[in-house]
Amino acid sequence: MPHILIPNNSDNITTPSKLDGVSFNFEAKSIYNGDTKICITNKDKDFLLTKKIKTDGTLIKFDKPTRVTPISIVKEAINTYAKSTNSQVLFSNINHNDKKVAPKKEYLKDINYFVDEFKTDKEIWVEIGFGSGRHILHQAIKNPDIQFIGLEIHTPSIEQMLKQAKLQNIDNILAVNYDARLFMEFLKSNSVGKIFVHFPVPWDKKPHRRIYSHKFIQEALRVLKIDGSLELRTDSENYYEFCSGLLESYPNVDIQKNQELDVSSKYEDRWKKQGKNIYDLTLVAKENSDNKDLDSDFSFTKPIDFKTIQNTIDRKSQIQDDFFVHFEDVLTINNDENSGLIALTFGSFNAPVTKYLIIQNNKVSYFQGAPIPTTSNHKAHQKIKQMLGLL
Repeated sequence: MPHILIPNNSDNITTPSKLDGVSFNFEAKSIYNGDTKICITNKDKDFLLTKKIKTDGTLIKFDKPTRVTPISIVKEAINTYAKSTNSQVLFSNINHNDKKVAPKKEYLKDINYFVDEFKTDKEIWVEIGFGSGRHILHQAIKNPDIQFIGLEIHTPSIEQMLKQAKLQNIDNILAVNYDARLFMEFLKSNSVGKIFVHFPVPWDKKPHRRIYSHKFIQEALRVLKIDGSLELRTDSENYYEFCSGLLESYPNVDIQKNQELDVSSKYEDRWKKQGKNIYDLTLVAKENSDNKDLDSDFSFTKPIDFKTIQNTIDRKSQIQDDFFVHFEDVLTINNDENSGLIALTFGSFNAPVTKYLIIQNNKVSYFQGAPIPTTSNHKAHQKIKQMLGLL
């Protein structure tokens, strides 16, 4: 991550100030460890830098929870910080002449795209954990009128699949790096024809991390159209037995063993040579589901006394069945005891969110905007308001 090291006796940044188009809005200092966050606006994007005093110098670095793209925006701000404070740069990992343009990945979307922009008149098929992409690429070629969405958390696999899609001129796949158990919430009811879950990690020692659960199955049935299917394919007998146990309470389940498909992954080919059994469990939807409206209200309507909050805030994690809230740090803005930042992590255990609350003039809001409107995030938001005495 981009950072520089400057002498500990360097001048402090003046806030608010502006140089070369970069605005330095305020400094916020932790009441616990003395670290400082510097609020930046550059290219119309707000983010934070971290200032950390060390024995060999003062580190100015990118604040990971407030990441923005492209990263050149952050690099420019760090370099401008050094210039604004007339600081000698003892070390830098920033290439001042870096003019490389990031490769265009028009079919790689972040989760905000699916929350705010995604629309299609096509039937949707979803593959969860597409790996090398052999199956989803095959299906996309075979079904050009279907809109495919591939979910994968392994970045090299995403890049490999997208490269093959480009080489083969496949334009009906969108890829997203996000937890599938949460992603399903952003799909419309009765819009999906097939959901493929092929050879998921069995998580024999951590079964709570498995994608299959009653909640996941019910969400799958919501998004599936009538006669749409949720298809599990696994070589793990433990996973097969676990999922068949879950599915026994649902009608319209078909179980097959060692079924031959048109395409198989390199791992499946290996397992077949080893004589391992391959299990297929297919659940078919037979009813339409009601539309699901996500609650996107993450506002705070009551005034807040930051001076009181910083002395009473509970930093112990608040853990519920399907979400948690953890206040991590409290920072005062420009030495004003009535304004500050609260760093916190919250939401789903599978895809936690780290953000800041900003408090100024007795009003509180999420820095950089509201979190993604998942059910777990909204439940956490209500807990946050309760913990801050705003309910």
